[in-house]
Amino acid sequence: MSFLRSLLITDPLIILATIAFGAMSLVVSFFDPTRHKQNAIARAWAGVLLAVSRVSVNVEGLEKIKQDGSYVFVSNHLSYMDTPVALSNIPVQFRFLAKRGLFQIPFLGWHLARAGHIPVPRGDARAAVKTMTLAAQIVRDQQISLLIFPEGGRSRKGELRPFLEGAAYIAIRAGVPLVPVGLRGTREVLPYGSGTIRGGAVTMRIGDPIPTDQATMRDRLQLTEYLRDQITQLAKETPYPNAKQNLPARDMSNTDS
Repeated sequence: MSFLRSLLITDPLIILATIAFGAMSLVVSFFDPTRHKQNAIARAWAGVLLAVSRVSVNVEGLEKIKQDGSYVFVSNHLSYMDTPVALSNIPVQFRFLAKRGLFQIPFLGWHLARAGHIPVPRGDARAAVKTMTLAAQIVRDQQISLLIFPEGGRSRKGELRPFLEGAAYIAIRAGVPLVPVGLRGTREVLPYGSGTIRGGAVTMRIGDPIPTDQATMRDRLQLTEYLRDQITQLAKETPYPNAKQNLPARDMSNTDS
């Protein structure tokens, strides 16, 4: 029944919503230099996608971030459903680092390009560094936030994969806090390699922001390891971790580059 409902109802509604909201975003982009309206349209699209997919989201820790703040959000990546969950439930202006292939999809790709999201090159280390530097500049100059999935792709079996250091690099260069985000339940809604969307409950937990204003590029690895530890705890089926955790032991007051 899940397969038939997805094939006959959910998938067609998602395609229609993507076309409608993508076209709307494209038109609005010519009159929206701040891209705030495009962000609102994207949030509405994500909310519709979750509604037609019968996905409910429980958000914990939202009080830890400011709506006018600038952050680098870092999340585990279980499913294609992760992006609409975050987009519809984190109430800040933010951009994505997205695979370049997504920018080639009609309507979705047009929105990504016009809304200022950043394509990520694969297999080119020099281009990747340029992309991260550009992302840091955008976050700093436009005072917006960024969402990154540091595992480099979705987890096949739900395990947390090793993290790349790009999120820490961008946050340090931009001088904004890193915010760990733990997702649970999106893999059950839309498993890796499956085209069948199942309704279900999803939990998104937002951890304590991690300051980077005193960090240097030499701290990237330590911050990345600390982020992974925090997200591991947030994504577990345990009571919400309200208590603040200690920051990495290294003295971040060292300003040597």
